[in-house]
Amino acid sequence: MTFSVTVVVPAHNAARTLSACLDSVYAQTHRPHQVIVVDDGSTDATARIAERYPADGGPAGGPAGGPPCELIRLWPNRGVSAARNAGIAAATGEVIFFLDSDEALTPDSVANALEILEKDPECGCVHGVIAPEPLFDDGPVERYRVLHAHWWRVRGVGVVETAFFAQAAVRREVFERIGGFDESLRDSEDLELSDRLAPHYRIVLTDRVVAHHDEVERLGPLLAETYRRALVLVPALASARRGGRRNLTANSPASVATAAFTLASLPLAGRWPVLPAAGLAAFCAANAGLLRFAARRHGAAFAPYAAGVHFLVVGSLLTGAGVGALRMLRPGRRPVPVTPTQWTAPPTTGERN
Repeated sequence: MTFSVTVVVPAHNAARTLSACLDSVYAQTHRPHQVIVVDDGSTDATARIAERYPADGGPAGGPAGGPPCELIRLWPNRGVSAARNAGIAAATGEVIFFLDSDEALTPDSVANALEILEKDPECGCVHGVIAPEPLFDDGPVERYRVLHAHWWRVRGVGVVETAFFAQAAVRREVFERIGGFDESLRDSEDLELSDRLAPHYRIVLTDRVVAHHDEVERLGPLLAETYRRALVLVPALASARRGGRRNLTANSPASVATAAFTLASLPLAGRWPVLPAAGLAAFCAANAGLLRFAARRHGAAFAPYAAGVHFLVVGSLLTGAGVGALRMLRPGRRPVPVTPTQWTAPPTTGERN
């Protein structure tokens, strides 16, 4: 059996990376049946770039030709969940392969995902890992970021209970059964959909699906992004635990605990400096594998730099999670998950080319 595949690329102001993303799509050894770019309120050249594909018979080194890139335009910006839902509504393939616009796949990724789905009828979703090298190398912060993303995903390879949809193949029947992405969420939408997916289908994380990612390259935006995403982390994890599931996590409990101890001991550093020093040592020990990996990839001098940035990132995560937990104590209504009838019709505020 050979599945027909629709590749859905949600894109917002993605002119910097979209060409590399689509080049990788049209260079796949398994040719997609359909390629859709959902331009989610972009104000740059995203739409014009998408309209050029496939240009000149396909990218250099890839198979000639391929389906024309279909462009769906949403306005105003509605978020990645709405963009993916618009792609689902327009898709005709038996399998929908989601690829973020700031990523580029290795050539066999789609074929490998389909092979896993074909061999395991109970598997509803196959998702992949981040390559240890960035799509565009913009400096040490980005190198740290992709190394860490690669490291923790590779360690979790196998049957999991969390799916990340930046590079993921999903059987179309999954959405017919559980509905689409929750459009009220602009972060942690992966976790929310995973909570609905895992009770019905097997989820596989594989290192045979690999994407080079263009990550944030400056420390300030990285910490701000980590804090923002962590605001919804505690509610998401609480929901998963109520369902008896264990999510994939980017940081081990030991890493989080030692970072929390170090931060809590900082006010006591003047009187007992040994406490934060011991906490930092324990944090490095908890992340020894990551730091050894960083040294192997970029040299011994990179390891202490990676340790320092990683500590700041985990600190931002703890701060955001703490604020999010406090917000849970306030009265409020939890967003209602999207139902199938909310996404099966084409979006009324969008335009399809």
